[in-house]
Amino acid sequence: MKITHSVRYDASPDEVYAMLTDPSFREKASWAQSVESVEVSVEGASVRIDMVQPNTDIPKALRTFAGASTHAIQAEAWDAAGRQAEFSVTTPGKPAGITGTRRLVADGSGTLDQFEGEAKAKVPLIGGKIESLIAQKLKDGWDIEHGLGAAWLGGER
Repeated sequence: MKITHSVRYDASPDEVYAMLTDPSFREKASWAQSVESVEVSVEGASVRIDMVQPNTDIPKALRTFAGASTHAIQAEAWDAAGRQAEFSVTTPGKPAGITGTRRLVADGSGTLDQFEGEAKAKVPLIGGKIESLIAQKLKDGWDIEHGLGAAWLGGER
């Protein structure tokens, strides 16, 4: 399933990149998404967010597959300019995930934070439903991160 999503920040691409590679910001944004646990590591231009989220918001029929919670690892490998990252979300032990590209694009005095990618779930009969679910969870999480990011860039830390 194809996924596209975009949010806009009133800050330069350099400021947005600095925020997205700040472990404190990424941890704060993860906790805001109701995770049970999170570990954030940033090494150079590589960001890794290892988290466990409860599955209370998914349909009962899919909870049998997903379990009570989902372990997910989000990874971003940014280019040298800090404008594009190879992006992935993997779910160890489950045949579902997301891959794509995250871009920071100058937009007047601000920055568009854009994602283009694909959700895949290799599960007979319910794969499409799982893909829709994880695509929506990504978009919802991105929107939560955006709300906190706008405040962060405005000085609220």
